[in-house]
Amino acid sequence: YSNNDQGILADVELLQDITQATRAAVSAMVQAQIDSDGRVSTVSKLNFLNLGKKEPWVEALHNVGYTNVDSDAIKPLFDYLEFCLEQIVADNELGAMLQALDGEYVLPGPGGDPIRNPDVLPTGKNIHALDPQSIPTLAAVKSAKIVVDRLLARQKRDNDGAWPETIACVLWGTDNIKTYGESLAQILWMVGVKPVPDALGRVNKLELIPLEELGRPRIDVVVNCSGVFRDLFINQMNLLDQGVKMAAEADEPLEMNFVRKHSLQQAQEMGINLRQAATRVFSNASGSYASNVNLAVENSTWEEEAELQNMYLSRKSFAFSSDNPGTMEQSQKIFESALKTADVTFQNLDSSEISLTDVSHYFDSDPTKVVANLRNDGKKPTAYIADTTTANAQVRTLSETVRLDARTKLLNPKWYEGMLNHGYEGVRELSKRLVNTMGWSATADAVDNWVYEDVNTTFIQDEEMRQRLMNLNPNSFRKVVSTLLEVNGRGYWETSESNLQLLRELYQEVEDRIEGIE
Repeated sequence: YSNNDQGILADVELLQDITQATRAAVSAMVQAQIDSDGRVSTVSKLNFLNLGKKEPWVEALHNVGYTNVDSDAIKPLFDYLEFCLEQIVADNELGAMLQALDGEYVLPGPGGDPIRNPDVLPTGKNIHALDPQSIPTLAAVKSAKIVVDRLLARQKRDNDGAWPETIACVLWGTDNIKTYGESLAQILWMVGVKPVPDALGRVNKLELIPLEELGRPRIDVVVNCSGVFRDLFINQMNLLDQGVKMAAEADEPLEMNFVRKHSLQQAQEMGINLRQAATRVFSNASGSYASNVNLAVENSTWEEEAELQNMYLSRKSFAFSSDNPGTMEQSQKIFESALKTADVTFQNLDSSEISLTDVSHYFDSDPTKVVANLRNDGKKPTAYIADTTTANAQVRTLSETVRLDARTKLLNPKWYEGMLNHGYEGVRELSKRLVNTMGWSATADAVDNWVYEDVNTTFIQDEEMRQRLMNLNPNSFRKVVSTLLEVNGRGYWETSESNLQLLRELYQEVEDRIEGIE
């Protein structure tokens, strides 16, 4: 199914068949451990051969058409899955808390995503993150290379075969903890440098990958580090800055080294030396977090998009330099000069727990429209999102990812009915997700008109649904109504006058209800 990513129908169907068969097999394994209460409380090693039966996962695979499965070959895999299931149900949170309150020793263990690292289970450990000097790990570097190669291939395919010269990236602190530095390794691979761990696994050194081995130009980068990344991974910021400056100082053809090409141009235009011009690692001022674009969007405290963009530039333009690692000074001119060369903006989604519209942080750090206004040609860069939540990492455009998010959550009956089962909190979650969707319109124009139209059809045009929302949580329903009016007023949603009139009437109705006016 290697051509699944290209939309080859036979490969797409094959991958879907394999996925469904795998789910059936794993489900059968879990079902075999369910007790009389319908729960999995303990995991027992059952010898199905002695019971005169096939293993349930083998039987499940046979039932869906995979009759030639070698049960001996897959037995080690299902032994490991049984071990993982055992860790999942081995809940020791209350026990560990009592141990801690008694002053007893609580077993330490890693935190993070159990899908990526099952060793975080069972719960109830005294969790720790990682040694900051140990990332990126070799596994993270390997995964990063796959994602970057797919990103560059997608951009070339969509851009008449031209390489992107600059990619504006975002680095998150907790995400790099969970992935052991995957997104950090992605940026190093874009530039064409590789981390070199020492005998203890600490990464304090980089090597420039020869162009012959790299097989492509060195891609320039502009790195926006979150405040948490800055706090946790100052050594890695030092590595990134060193890597970019190594590339800028490499005596290579400019058409094969975009880092050097842009750094030389910026040095000449700004009257600074090459190493200063090659500054590419930025974050907030010490003690400061986020661009606050999210707060402005959430509270509707902005008039023009330029206000959001200026907020981003002023708060995220504090530069890190390995030549002077003790300080981070505001360098907005260098930041803007680097950003205006960007052809691509790029972020990662690395956990199935959180997606683009679950939280406001993703659009808060998105520079897509910022870059468009800085570029001399006014061209909006292509925004991409890497979905690394599964082993088969996907690179999609931002618009594709927002559509997927809307279809699977905001407009998915299974999702919103599940939310509404929680009463008032479900309506609040729905309104929050709609606001976060609007954030992607404000920062990247990444939301199709039909998304807002379908939200209006699902939650406003349906009289039974809107009464349900109003009864469950009138304040959050008012936010839904006002957000739809706002996205129309800001030009992000075109709809009929009758739809707008109904929204205005509903806003007045829910306002009166909240105020207690009959």
